Amino acid sequence: MDRDKAVEVKSVSKHFGTYQALKSVSFDIGENEFFTMLGPSGCGKTTLLRMLAGFESPDQGSILLHGREVTQIPPHKRRVNTVFQSYALFPHMTLEQNVAYGLENLGWERAKIRARTGEMLERVHMSAMATRKPGQLSGGQRQRVALARALAPEPEILLLDEPLSALDLKLRQAMRDELRNLQRDTGITFVFVTHDQEEALDMSDRIAVLGAGEVQQIGTPAQIYEEPVNRFVADFVGETNFLDVEVLDSREGQATIRTPLGTFGVPATGAAQKGRATLSIRPEKINLGDQAAGGITLAARVVNQNYMGGFTHYTLETGGVTLRASRRNASRQGDLVATGADVTIGFLPGSARVLAS
Repeated sequence: MDRDKAVEVKSVSKHFGTYQALKSVSFDIGENEFFTMLGPSGCGKTTLLRMLAGFESPDQGSILLHGREVTQIPPHKRRVNTVFQSYALFPHMTLEQNVAYGLENLGWERAKIRARTGEMLERVHMSAMATRKPGQLSGGQRQRVALARALAPEPEILLLDEPLSALDLKLRQAMRDELRNLQRDTGITFVFVTHDQEEALDMSDRIAVLGAGEVQQIGTPAQIYEEPVNRFVADFVGETNFLDVEVLDSREGQATIRTPLGTFGVPATGAAQKGRATLSIRPEKINLGDQAAGGITLAARVVNQNYMGGFTHYTLETGGVTLRASRRNASRQGDLVATGADVTIGFLPGSARVLAS
């Protein structure tokens, strides 16, 4: 995806005492991109977000916003706004006053403030509640107001620090759609921080997976999920089965491997050399029963099942190996494969991936 660069992070490192939070991190974020930094607690994603906002400074490296070096520029002089997990609304102010507050500090004219405040509350569907105070709102409504306040000054970049984590499941799902639509409508670069892989896959143009203070992989949601470059990414993003295997031959992105399930060829990362390696197979790539046609087929036994409504999770044993599989329930509960049943399972070689151990 070709874009002008809104953000450039160049060889950024950060220590907190003896703890190294970031280790020479580099990446670019495109103009008008929805970019997500995804990773577990302690991986460095929030530290990076605070650096973009100007609340932290790197020990080494530099940060550029639209080509301008900002490492030493304070937060109020950057055209960057942040939506925090806590929303940080003023409880004694009405929604109108909350949205207008930042514009007043910037010295906007009264008429312009009134018009912009009304426009932003309308954009987040909160105009009817403009005279209420935050304490009279639900979590989702407060989230919308926090977004309106952050977007009102027309920032070039909007930073979002896990803003959906306090919402219930259905509201989180609805707010994902609202955030994505807001980003498309405004054309503002969104930089989103989360530990929730589903949020990242659902909303992002690109994702940076962080682990142990380093960027493990950057790519589209499909690339991150279908083509993980290492075991960390495959394990953190989605569920997967791991098998210890031996690479017998590897060339041009393909590897011949010996596994407990047999010897066959599969796609491989560039790091997969001859010798010990790891095979990753996503549960939904393993088909059962009448769906197990073509590719590699095996005899297995169902040792457990978890019915989840739209799909069922299975635990299978085959050749001394335990595998997890997921099957969509296409019509009715009668489609289930019973616990204890002997069943044929299968997967296409192209759906598995060899990773360096």
